[in-house]
Amino acid sequence: MAKLLMKGNEAIAEAAIRAGAKHYFAYPITPQNEVSEYLSRRMPEVGGCFLQMESEVAVINTLFGAAAAGIRAFTTSSSPGISLMSEGLSYITAANLPTVVVNMCRAGPGLGGILPSQGDYRQMTKGGGHGDYHLIVLAPASVQEAVELMMLAFDLADKYRNPVGILADGLIGQMMEPVDFDALPKPTVYDKSDWITDGAKNREPHLIRTLFLDPVPGEIENRKRAEKYRQIEKNETRYEIYNLENHPKLVIVAFGTIARVCKTAIDELKTMGIEVGLFRPISLYPFPYTELMQVGEKAQMLLSVEMSNGQLIDDVKMAMQGKKPIHFYGRQGGIVPAPDEIVEEAKKLFNVS
Repeated sequence: MAKLLMKGNEAIAEAAIRAGAKHYFAYPITPQNEVSEYLSRRMPEVGGCFLQMESEVAVINTLFGAAAAGIRAFTTSSSPGISLMSEGLSYITAANLPTVVVNMCRAGPGLGGILPSQGDYRQMTKGGGHGDYHLIVLAPASVQEAVELMMLAFDLADKYRNPVGILADGLIGQMMEPVDFDALPKPTVYDKSDWITDGAKNREPHLIRTLFLDPVPGEIENRKRAEKYRQIEKNETRYEIYNLENHPKLVIVAFGTIARVCKTAIDELKTMGIEVGLFRPISLYPFPYTELMQVGEKAQMLLSVEMSNGQLIDDVKMAMQGKKPIHFYGRQGGIVPAPDEIVEEAKKLFNVS
């Protein structure tokens, strides 16, 4: 089958179906509404279920129920909608349930605007809701990668019984690019028979809970979850490097579509005789701290480029442990930095006019 030219939101929706997700619950919010529009038609074609709920709070709690029944289910939303889902995400994580949540990030804080942003980095990677927990968080930089990470997200959710978040700035959802679905791996099937709540006619009942009034079992559960996160951090870091062969003095750190803008800037700087490299984290949690340290140690300085007021930079600093100077360049309000801006910022760091 030839590649298909698809809008990012629609490609994400189709990827979820091919990953085995037959249940989708959502509430409208720009810039991800095309996912719901696509699935309102597509889900009935594959024998699936699409419900538009009355609120994001209803969405996440319906998702809780579907996940508890062992169903591959997911939702998509955008920044304020994810905020409303945060309590439910904490509950789902406490219950050790697998599900996938896509955040097509828009400008903020507050209602913000419908233009793309990366201002939800902390919201997604540092929990967002209450308690000690993490989402596994993946950040695509293209429509094809968004499709591939959607497939991976469902597998990781089932493997670790933990919610997985896709953090994509609004550009990913709105741009159109060729997508090769034939290149995707088949979804992994996980045995869920020892915990799902799908009726107990021929077995002992399963109990899914998040409340521990006795502090001892509550601490035990949290320690089990912490060990799970250690395994995730050990096994699931993902990243991309670009133009690092000659160990450039400056390494840019960026994720999502802004990393593609940085590549264009790096290529332009190369024509000027200025060598700059790129480190792109694909997994935002677990963050590739060790790998970034190994790259950063060979550079003189690092530059975090973001569509925010500086959130990724916190993890860059943590990775480098004060060993190298770390600079920042960011735009907000839905403004996407242009390659020329990044070129000029790099030239300043090199004291080149």
